[in-house]
Amino acid sequence: MAHDNPPPSVRGKRRWRALHRGWNMALLLFLPATCLVAATPPPAELLRQATAAEARFDTKTALALFLQADAAQPGDAAIQQKISRQYSDLALDTPDAAGQKRLCTEALHYSQRAVELQPANAINLVSLAISYGKLGELCDTRTEVNYSRLVKQYAERALAVDPDCDYAHHVLGRWHYAVASLDSASRFIAWLVYGGLPGASTAEAVRHLRRAVELAPGLPGHQLELGFALLADGQRRAARIAFEQGLAMPQREKYEVEVRERALAELAKLGSD
Repeated sequence: MAHDNPPPSVRGKRRWRALHRGWNMALLLFLPATCLVAATPPPAELLRQATAAEARFDTKTALALFLQADAAQPGDAAIQQKISRQYSDLALDTPDAAGQKRLCTEALHYSQRAVELQPANAINLVSLAISYGKLGELCDTRTEVNYSRLVKQYAERALAVDPDCDYAHHVLGRWHYAVASLDSASRFIAWLVYGGLPGASTAEAVRHLRRAVELAPGLPGHQLELGFALLADGQRRAARIAFEQGLAMPQREKYEVEVRERALAELAKLGSD
């Protein structure tokens, strides 16, 4: 019976121990949430980490971090453009066309949002032009032709904002040699549906891409695309030199893997011309 009714001093100690255990349990339940909040980096740190991941071509990590930064700092046009870039780059790692189209659609959505937020920014406009171009390649010919017009429109708007935007010159150069090289079936559809495409020429392609190289000589993508423009313009020897120079440069952007493969294939065909 003594154990059923302990003296007041013992009862007090037991109550204190029970209360102490209760506080410990409350702290255990509360601490994880507190630690989680404390462990979430501020937007500036998220952007630093995202940019570092992008630089090492870790696109999935970069996308996750840019999305976190967007949630923490919504309405930032630069973050929207970066998210668009990651979705576009992820499409390069995706083997199936349906997955590529889904990712390029997401890229288009975010680049549109970036332009809505900051319409006078040349990089945002170029990003939108690229998004239309990449998605158009995955669509039917009619949609591709329509998006091709938008590629040119937004790249020209970017140059109107910043005449020295190397990426805008790059995109316009690619547009000119791609449209100038369209097959007869695509040209017929363009004429039938839209009354034809705006004038394009391989000479203009060379001019724009030479300017891109002048503005940013350290980007091999500019040099390699210049090679394709020169090839389309019939300048085989100059194209070979451009390919060799671009391939000798270290990779700077993720998409260069694909353009390097195409350049190597063309260089093999050119031989020692």
